[in-house]
Amino acid sequence: MEFRDNEAIYLQIAGFVSENIMLGKWPIGQKIPSVRELAVELQVNPNTVVRTYEFLQNREVIANKRGIGFFATDNALEKIKSYRKERFLKQELPEFFRNIYLLNISLDEIANRFEDFKNENFK
Repeated sequence: MEFRDNEAIYLQIAGFVSENIMLGKWPIGQKIPSVRELAVELQVNPNTVVRTYEFLQNREVIANKRGIGFFATDNALEKIKSYRKERFLKQELPEFFRNIYLLNISLDEIANRFEDFKNENFK
């Protein structure tokens, strides 16, 4: 995983975990990687993964079953989508709008490219 400088690593890892849940790679009800496993996979300090998992637990995306491990909650998809949508609308969309305005990109061109993107990546 390539980390960006403009966002805390634990939040980037939270995004990674959330995306794996949303894409069904880590299904609801099945164990997700342990702190140690994910730290090794992403080559980060285990304390960073602990912080990530605490962040996701506070948002009710994952739950710790003591002695067994971490699992995606039954309403994880709703919680992830809600959080990511709010974050996107407040942080990323204004920058996107700024760029399409400055570059004089039409909404029709955006719509066409979005359809192409969906067809190439999600069908």
